[in-house]
Amino acid sequence: MNTNLKHEVVAILGAHPSPSRYAYLAADSLLSKGHTVIPIGRREGVTAGGLSIQTDPSTLIGQNVDTVTLYINPTIQEDYKELIAKVHPRRVIFNPGTENMEWAKELEAQGIEADMACTLVLLSTGQY
Repeated sequence: MNTNLKHEVVAILGAHPSPSRYAYLAADSLLSKGHTVIPIGRREGVTAGGLSIQTDPSTLIGQNVDTVTLYINPTIQEDYKELIAKVHPRRVIFNPGTENMEWAKELEAQGIEADMACTLVLLSTGQY
């Protein structure tokens, strides 16, 4: 786990405009800790901090993304594997319900840290 407190560029895959969703809460918490958030989702809308949800995931290409935190079901993760390989973040966080050991192994083989963790817990316990 990353225990330093540097500010990161974090892409949220599965961003959502509803304040009751974990992806929204993660965006809010990340912003409150000073991180830069890039929300990517399948539906247009606004998430925490008034950030517009990007519906074109390719907007991540060419950006210096430190972490991708997943809020997408493993059944649709296949759609994002090539994108994540191109973006090549330092790590990918598989939040509860998104765990995918096969993809985690592929990421590790590409030199990308794969964490089975909860972004909200990491942030609240100072482990992010």
